[in-house]
Amino acid sequence: MTVNAMREDAPPQRLFWTPAAWVGGRWRDDVLLEVGADGHWRRVEVNTAPPAEAERLAGPALPGLVDAHSHAFQRAFAGLAERREGEADDFWSWRDRMYRVANAVTPETLRAIAAHLYVELLRGGYTQVCEFHYLQHAPGGRPYDDPLALSMALADAAADAGIGLTLLPVLYERAGFEAPALRPDQQRFHAGAEDVWQRSLEFGRRVAAAGRAALVPLNAGLAVHSVRAAAAASIAHLRTLAEGFDGPIHIHVAEQQAELRDCLAATGRTPIAWLASQGWLDARWQLVHATHAAPDEIAAVGASGAGVVLCPSTEGNLGDGLADVPAWLAAGVDLAIGSDSQATRSWREELRWLEYGQRLKLERRNVCAQPGHARAPQPDTAASLFESARAGGGRAAGQARWGLEAGARADLLVADPDDASLAGLPHARWLDALVFSSPSRPWRDVMVGGRWALRQHHHPHVERVTAAFAQAMAEVWGSAA
Repeated sequence: MTVNAMREDAPPQRLFWTPAAWVGGRWRDDVLLEVGADGHWRRVEVNTAPPAEAERLAGPALPGLVDAHSHAFQRAFAGLAERREGEADDFWSWRDRMYRVANAVTPETLRAIAAHLYVELLRGGYTQVCEFHYLQHAPGGRPYDDPLALSMALADAAADAGIGLTLLPVLYERAGFEAPALRPDQQRFHAGAEDVWQRSLEFGRRVAAAGRAALVPLNAGLAVHSVRAAAAASIAHLRTLAEGFDGPIHIHVAEQQAELRDCLAATGRTPIAWLASQGWLDARWQLVHATHAAPDEIAAVGASGAGVVLCPSTEGNLGDGLADVPAWLAAGVDLAIGSDSQATRSWREELRWLEYGQRLKLERRNVCAQPGHARAPQPDTAASLFESARAGGGRAAGQARWGLEAGARADLLVADPDDASLAGLPHARWLDALVFSSPSRPWRDVMVGGRWALRQHHHPHVERVTAAFAQAMAEVWGSAA
């Protein structure tokens, strides 16, 4: 029931060849890639001589990654909350300031902000973005004439940038466990279970009817803001509505210690333990942050088949804490990554800080390497994290296959051969250098669904997108001041 839009003007089959590409979890030589008419890889072959008709890629190639958790409108707030005038500053005080921006955004400014962000995400190596979308109404909670006005603004922004989009309308109905209604500055977020279900379906229908898939790959899933922001009965109702739904279901969970304390007081369990106790978790579910998880909770999530989405730059920026990454990996849980509040828009930096946070916490090196993994031993830290993010990100976006393999969408990154971080290194260590030898040059070329979104570092609409973003920022901050 996942709504995946196919491009009506899909490109003809095309051939590409590169002397090195990341296939099957490692670098392979002499790789031939064929794009089918549906924008997916029709053929991926290694140790193959270049056919005369194949385009030779300018550098080593990797799969694009999925940005598995994004709040696009928060790009207008990035870098603007880095001062403290009182005794303390934490996630909750940051959130109050962020709401001022959330209540200043219009469909027009959201499109401009998101398009600018999505171009940045392409430059950072993401080819699909999962929008955890809780801006539903006009400020104050007044419905728009078109209930999907803000959702379609995100679809327009994805088209402007040329990135794939998974829209996740969010169930959001209360301010907390002991606050059955929303605060005044949260009114535009309100959506019940029926609202979320219908918006997901209607987005897919509208995308298909308008032929928007000809512009970018689009699909829709579902989301619950958090256990604190949705009543148990509403989450249960959404799950019932989604009984036959095969798309992703995302939820914020266990991000802050205060959330754990409040959930324990209200339900007798912490958020992950409560979700697991309901018997709801399965392979569709994505637990975003999961920062504060006990060993038994990690084991329960691993047994359920659910995934986890970590957002290291945002979790660091907000002072959330550090997830137990080695335990999640040992439990066999895929760890997707997300840009979340947009403090960083590059997966290389997210992976780097995912590992560095563990090194600082544990006073060890190469913590996230998995040389003793029973099924797929991986002593290289960058490869361990990249493969987890590749597989987990594909699932978070509702994609059955993701990477350089036949049947997966034809998404591709081409590293710049002039990148100083790669100079002189054997190609078996290129991924290590791309992640841990910073700074690195942006990706030279980026392909999404068989079409080039970036070529030679250039985006075809960057001037227009940048100008619209500057105007939107002036409008948002004029009204949010």
